[in-house]
Amino acid sequence: MSTVKLTDIEKRFGDYVAVHRMSLEMPEGGFVTLLGPSGCGKTTTLRMIAGLLDPTEGEIEIGGKRVNDVPIHKRNLGLVFQNYALFPHKSVADNIAFGLKYRGVGKSDMARKVKDALELVQLPHVGERYPRELSGGQQQRIALARAIVIEPDVLLLDEPLSALDANLREDMRVELKRIQERIGVTTVFVTHDQSEALALSDQIVVMSAGKVEQMGAPEEVYNTPASEFVAKFLGASNIVEAQCTGRDGSSMVLETPDLGRFTLPADRGPKVTGPGPVKLVLRAEKIALSATKPANDDVSHGARVETVDYQGQAARYFIRLGDLQLQAINMIDGRPHAEGSQVTASFRPSDCTVLPA
Repeated sequence: MSTVKLTDIEKRFGDYVAVHRMSLEMPEGGFVTLLGPSGCGKTTTLRMIAGLLDPTEGEIEIGGKRVNDVPIHKRNLGLVFQNYALFPHKSVADNIAFGLKYRGVGKSDMARKVKDALELVQLPHVGERYPRELSGGQQQRIALARAIVIEPDVLLLDEPLSALDANLREDMRVELKRIQERIGVTTVFVTHDQSEALALSDQIVVMSAGKVEQMGAPEEVYNTPASEFVAKFLGASNIVEAQCTGRDGSSMVLETPDLGRFTLPADRGPKVTGPGPVKLVLRAEKIALSATKPANDDVSHGARVETVDYQGQAARYFIRLGDLQLQAINMIDGRPHAEGSQVTASFRPSDCTVLPA
């Protein structure tokens, strides 16, 4: 196991800057996800760690050693890509053993390591088959077994689940986390899927336009987004323009034309330094819809349901509250609220995040 440290990493392709002076330290044994939309620089960053791309500037360290000039085959990394890259003419066992043969491992040790890797991915009886005889999920597990059989210092995963269907992707997500926790290898995972990032990661690095928007534990990044981009990309959020009319050490007062005036803890807007325009971030699942007014101190207003996006266990509602359209996600208990119905929309101020305008 090793830490991965990036110091002022930059990658340019001509005049285009794909990664802007990124500095990160990924803890030993941790599961770190690079999350962001297409073109944000996450795969470019992974490929620089792997040695498939040379950084234009900056330093890359693995296990405390600078590896900028170390070729990929000497970095002892496990790699799994979106297309798995299995050799179709080799058996599953030979696919897994490929990296061991390159390292000169003896036949008896090789057979034992391949057997252990197949058991780890819960496919102990497929060693003599060929990749074409396996399902997509099984091929993904074999690609993972091939990556971990060499006992890598770092495991690099570039959207390895994106080719799977939705149900299989969720199953493999659980399996991948189980395997990573069991072997304890430092893992860097690239995805644009927020649910994968939230479910798998110890740390999430949200990227946009080659820069780090925020890094932190999943709960921290989700519940206290550091920017409007993070709030919109990670989860379904309502962004409402508001005015901060007062602030002290423990609380702040916000006011909007449609939500009125309410007080929330000061730590929900640590970057807001005083009165003035702000942006209120309110997660869709934090807005509760009901047929009656709640008997508590939540902020509540009458609203009309404009659109219902039925999702099975839950529904996403688009509601109209004065001039404001909001989205709310609620679990369904019985029947969902009907389009055109009048409801009470309520939320707790402590569930909000406030960003500078």
